[in-house]
Amino acid sequence: MMSKWPEKVGILAIELIFPSQFVDQTELEVFDGVSAGKYTIGLGQSRMGFCSDREDINSLCLTVVSKLLERNNIAHAQIGRLEVGTETIIDKSKSVKSVLMELFEPHGVTDLEGIDTTNACYGGTAALFNAINWIESSSWDGRFALVVCGDIAVYAKGSARPTGGAGAVAMLIGPNAPIVFDRGLRASYMKHAYDFYKPDLSSEYPTVDGTLSIKCYLSALDKCYQLYREKYDKLNPNAPTAISLNSFDAILFHTPFCKLVQKSLARLGFNDFLQTSPAKRDTLYPGFERFDELKLEDTYFDRDVEKAFMTYYKEVFETKTKPSLLLANQVGNMYTPSVYSGLVSYLISGDASELAGKNVALFSYGSGLASSLYSISLSDNESQLRTVTDKLAHIKPLLEQRQKLAPEEFTRLMEIREKNNHAAPYVPSGRVDVLFPGTFYLKSIDEMHRRVYDRVPTDL
Repeated sequence: MMSKWPEKVGILAIELIFPSQFVDQTELEVFDGVSAGKYTIGLGQSRMGFCSDREDINSLCLTVVSKLLERNNIAHAQIGRLEVGTETIIDKSKSVKSVLMELFEPHGVTDLEGIDTTNACYGGTAALFNAINWIESSSWDGRFALVVCGDIAVYAKGSARPTGGAGAVAMLIGPNAPIVFDRGLRASYMKHAYDFYKPDLSSEYPTVDGTLSIKCYLSALDKCYQLYREKYDKLNPNAPTAISLNSFDAILFHTPFCKLVQKSLARLGFNDFLQTSPAKRDTLYPGFERFDELKLEDTYFDRDVEKAFMTYYKEVFETKTKPSLLLANQVGNMYTPSVYSGLVSYLISGDASELAGKNVALFSYGSGLASSLYSISLSDNESQLRTVTDKLAHIKPLLEQRQKLAPEEFTRLMEIREKNNHAAPYVPSGRVDVLFPGTFYLKSIDEMHRRVYDRVPTDL
């Protein structure tokens, strides 16, 4: 039995993958016949990554786990828990985690706890919390935990389609980490809502109530922020100041589309405004007297409030949040990996010498709904932090190595996915030669729906 509580539990390594093909959002605007800027300015999106029928949730997770272990020289036997968070369900019984055992069984590793966790875009965060809890418990056997978040976000033709995306993130969790989860500072908000859900098990497409979805997201953000403040106050009763946007060096969000994140950062600023004593408001927020009597629950769609606080906090957004939106802007909504793609974007936004010692807030949201706000601390030891950041140097060059497809071809490939969803037997028609080195891909599905995978030779 461990006699000492493990210290500084957090992320020892992180790996991210995204599709090798993308569609340009400006070209998609023209193809869809919408006004110029609707997707690029209105949503804040530039490119959207997508998968042909050669990739599914199993192949994405096989790829990201293999790459993390290989890039960081981690032996399979060093992993004691493997958790998967996903909402891309291709089997109602068999977990993605069980498929990932293909990577571990040849190494004699079968004592490996954890399975899949599902709740829209929140499943990855739940898997992450499970892994942290395991390491901080009497069940921990001294090995690392591995958390995998992966999804393929696709929508039917229409206004929601440009908010799609795909990708996977794997995180190696253990003690004495360069990226530490702040203990005791998780704030969660759970509620029943039909804002986004997938009741048709024969389709990849969700049912979405767009207006309700925005309201649920913003209300969850409000509740989590309020509770985080309360928990911080209890842990730090003698703190000189209350929690505010000034308390963090960076604030990262689950990103359905980038423009919502800018509004969300402003939303936290509005929370700060309402928590500021009337005596200080005139000094800190000159000209905002008209907002004094407003309540959070009455302002989800108040354009005046939204515009005023987005303008007021524009510089804060530019410095503390925008650096985390690179992958969301270039790939789209990855669902469960979304907020963690934001973390990767932040980690590659500057040199380790600039990031060392920073504290970061993260907001994770999944429709239905489940949400959490928590914080992490980056090591002030630059060389320790580089053990993570140096392994992410390939991300930006890889974004530029992707192949751009015309909207017509993108639409054709989406129609193939739609037509052959759950088909068996089936041999995919998507090109293998366009996939990145080291990518696992779906080779075939037999008449019993059993899937066979192969791998593009790796360059690692």
